[in-house]
Amino acid sequence: MPNIFRSIATYVALLVGAAGVVLVLYTWNLPPFHGSIETTNDAYVRGQVTLLSPQLAGYLTDVPVQDYQKVHKGDLIAKIDDRIYAQRLEQARATLASAEATLANSEQTRRSDEAKIESAKAAHESAQATLTAAKAAYRRTETLLEKNIASESEAEKNRAALDQATAAVHQAEAALKVAEQDLNTTIVSRRTLEANVESARAAVKLAEIDLANTRIVAPQDGTLGEVTARLGQYVSVGTQIASVVPETVWVVANFKETQLRDMRPGQQVKFTVDALGDQPFTGTIERFAPATGSEFSVIKADNATGNFTKIAQRIPVRISIQPEQPLMDRLVPGMSVVANVDVAQRGDQRVAIGHP
Repeated sequence: MPNIFRSIATYVALLVGAAGVVLVLYTWNLPPFHGSIETTNDAYVRGQVTLLSPQLAGYLTDVPVQDYQKVHKGDLIAKIDDRIYAQRLEQARATLASAEATLANSEQTRRSDEAKIESAKAAHESAQATLTAAKAAYRRTETLLEKNIASESEAEKNRAALDQATAAVHQAEAALKVAEQDLNTTIVSRRTLEANVESARAAVKLAEIDLANTRIVAPQDGTLGEVTARLGQYVSVGTQIASVVPETVWVVANFKETQLRDMRPGQQVKFTVDALGDQPFTGTIERFAPATGSEFSVIKADNATGNFTKIAQRIPVRISIQPEQPLMDRLVPGMSVVANVDVAQRGDQRVAIGHP
């Protein structure tokens, strides 16, 4: 009888051990119980965290927000003392007004030069008419002098008048050329003045941008992280003063390369978040990373040296979260996730790895 009981106890122990092994294999989805469900706990909620920094240096005069506060696009996060930048804007506007006045004066000078040219042309025509009359008078006098009708003194007088008329024509021609050159100078200088006006307008625009940049505002709707800005603090360009986390989030799950054979974009994903207990969420595979996570590391392993142990690499998979699910508003970047994908789904029939 004792041998019988010992045999029964041995069989029971073997059965319990075998059942334990089977249970472990089934629980861990190992052969021969490996099914179509691929699971990873190397997954996290992701989001775009925007770090806010000033583009100018100065003292903070207003910080109206607090840590973890919801903000909308355009809400004031911090304000830099703007007195210097406001005065620079006024200075730039005054420079622009001066440049525009100089340009307007140049326009008036151009019109005056054009009028001088018209006057010089009229003077030249008058001198030409006087020269024509002087030539005619001189020719008559010469004819009369040959016939002894006119006196020598009268001929000399008409010759002097002719020389004077010729000189007047030359003077009128020179005056016309001077007037034309003055107009050309005005036109050329006007281009410089126009460039000065455009430069002054650009300076005004830059001053307006600098003045606007004294207000650091939320770039989009979201929730603030820790606000490190303090009233009266001196900040320089690039000083981190706060961060904004938009409401749009997604999941990045790092599956082993051996799990991706039948995984396709478009397949449904079920996942839970550690912080939210057993609350189920659903999502959809969007795309796969173009390389394994190790390829993006700063210091890459050199497998060509020393002993080698093969390790299954992980490839990040981006998963979009279906909207309007319970507790969606509590998902924040960084939360740990357990993701499950039934690879028996058809997906969209595109290749799993390397497809955009």
